[in-house]
Parts: sequence; C-alpha cells; structure tokens
Amino acid sequence: MPRNRTTARPAVGPRHLHPGAWWLWALGLAAAASRTTNPLLLLLIGAVAGYVVAARRGDEPWSRSYGAFLRLGLLVLGIRMAFTVLLGSPVQGTHVLLTLPQLPLPSWAQGVRVGGAISLEGLLFALYEGLKLAVLLVCVGAANALSSPTRLLRALPGALYEAGLAAVVAMTFAPNLVADVRRLRAARRLRGRDDRGVAALLSVGLPVLEGALERSVALAAAMDTRGFGRTADVPRRLARATAALTLLGLLGICAALYGLLGAAGSGWALPVLLLGLASAGAGLLLGGRRSLRTRYRPDPWAVREWLVAGSGIAVAVLTVWCSGRYPAAFAPSVVPPELPSLPLPAVAAVLIGLVPAAAAPVPPRRSS
Repeated sequence: MPRNRTTARPAVGPRHLHPGAWWLWALGLAAAASRTTNPLLLLLIGAVAGYVVAARRGDEPWSRSYGAFLRLGLLVLGIRMAFTVLLGSPVQGTHVLLTLPQLPLPSWAQGVRVGGAISLEGLLFALYEGLKLAVLLVCVGAANALSSPTRLLRALPGALYEAGLAAVVAMTFAPNLVADVRRLRAARRLRGRDDRGVAALLSVGLPVLEGALERSVALAAAMDTRGFGRTADVPRRLARATAALTLLGLLGICAALYGLLGAAGSGWALPVLLLGLASAGAGLLLGGRRSLRTRYRPDPWAVREWLVAGSGIAVAVLTVWCSGRYPAAFAPSVVPPELPSLPLPAVAAVLIGLVPAAAAPVPPRRSS
C-alpha cells in the first residue's frame, strides 16, 4: 500500500482512544506518585487511576489486567512490610512496638540483623515506601488496561519499531496469562473441582505455560509471514548518525528528568531536556526511513486525546510545583512520627487526573 494512501479512523463516535494519550496520562500520575511519600496523596492517586479504569475500560482480554497489577502492588507492599519486620529498618525509632528474638550472625555480616526490635518509625517508613511502589504499579496497570498493545505498536515511530515490537509482545504476555488463568479456573469449576489453593494453582500452571508457548510460536510465524522486521537499505553513515543522535538524546532526557524530579532540582536540567528532545527527535526522524511498513486507518489524535494527555501532564507539573511549596506535606516525617497533612492545591492537582473519565470516548464493545 503506498504511504500517501492511508484512511484515518473517524475522530468522533465510538472508538478507542489513542494509546499514546493513555500512556501520557498514566505516566503523569506515576510522576506525581514518585514525588511524594504521603499515604493520603498516594491513595488519592491510586483512587483516581482506578476510577478512570472503571469508567473507560473495554471488554477485551487485555482490559482485565488491572486487577492483576493491583494485586501485585498489594503483594509488593506486603513483602516490603514483612522484610522490615524480619530484617529490620534503616530508620531507628524510639517507639518500640514489638521485640522479636534476634538471630546471632557472624562478624562478617555486620549491619545485617534478623529479628530484634520493631519500631513504629521503621514500620511507617516501610509503609510509605512500599505504598509508593504499589501506586506506581497501579498506574502502569491502568495504562495497560486502557490502551491496546497492538494499537500502541502501530503508533510508534519507525526508528523504534523493532524495540517497540518486542516491548508490546512482552506487555501482551501478562494480560493473556490472566485471561488463560480465568478460563482454566472456570473450566475446573465446571468440572466440579476446587479452583483455590496451591494444588489448584499448580495444576493450572502447566496448561497456562503450554498455551503461552503455542501462542508465541503462532505469533512468530504470523509476523514472519507478514514481513515484520524487514527494513530498507540506508547508507551506513546515515544509520550511524541516527543511532548516535537517538542514544545521546535519550541519555540527555534521562539526565534532565533526574535533575527535574530531584528533591533539590537543578538549573541545567531544562536546557539539557530541550537538547535531548531535539536530538532524539532528529534521530527518530532519520531512523524512520528504514521502515517499509504502511499504516491502515491510523488512530486519530483529536481533541479528546489532547484533553487526556494534557490532564496527565498537568498532574505531573502541578504536583512537582506543590512538592516544592509544601515539602513537609509531600514527605511526612517518620522520626518523630507525624500525621500526614493534605494540602488543598495538591488535592486539586491530583483530581485533574479524573478528566479522562468524562473526556475519553466510551470504547466500543465487542458484542456491538
């Protein structure tokens, strides 16, 4: 199909939102969560993500992966708390809640302890840090449940097509596993067998892995038949320049984001970010010449996409600003323990993330 003959999808009516808009929104919420250890703000960010998923989630198999990410976040939080109880915490407190029998360790294991005193300050520190990681996983799960991996692959620039293909296949693996586990558990219930417990989980694991292997082989054969991985011949000098520009640009963006999201901030971060974006954009533009693929009915980027993506970016920017103005609220003290406060501007900034619940189109149902 020629490159100049593409039919765009309609920007109105029942349709799927552009996957890039969902990922920008989710990354904005994740950036906001990374700026604070306040449990109230973290729970509010998680509630915003969950409400949007409930309001705009489709009925495809990959749309059911949000629950798996939520349970994974709770598991990470529980493991973090268990490690604090068993191995201690770097935060030494004076409010001792419980003293466990301490296991004597050899001299070469100094600095490591098993058991001992468990303080309120150490538990609060573990709770705040574990909750932050759990909310980050929830934000990633929200993007994974709201955006189609195949549509995300089609929206990637040509220079990132090979890497994006591997990433999308990897992201599709987890939702398909969830769907397989649901299907096999339902089959066990229909046969009158118990679908709970370790024995049931072990009996379901082998068919799930077998189905994943068969799906991988079928996907590889289908992709090879359709010509995935074929690239155009470009001069070696152009390929080297493309790789150098893209690599330097991405490194500059990472360094600038580290400076911007740091607690103290840095004056050099913004110029480096602009230079990194320019370099990466030039590299992606040159690298797109290697791609021979065409796009059939590409997803439009209309007003709804701007509203969804803009809400996530606004949450990130306003949260960074509020963290500099209310540092005590965004990092509540654990030594001594203090009740976390909730500034009204920070709450308003996080609630902007609810815009997709009204602005995003209702996804079409497979039954319709």
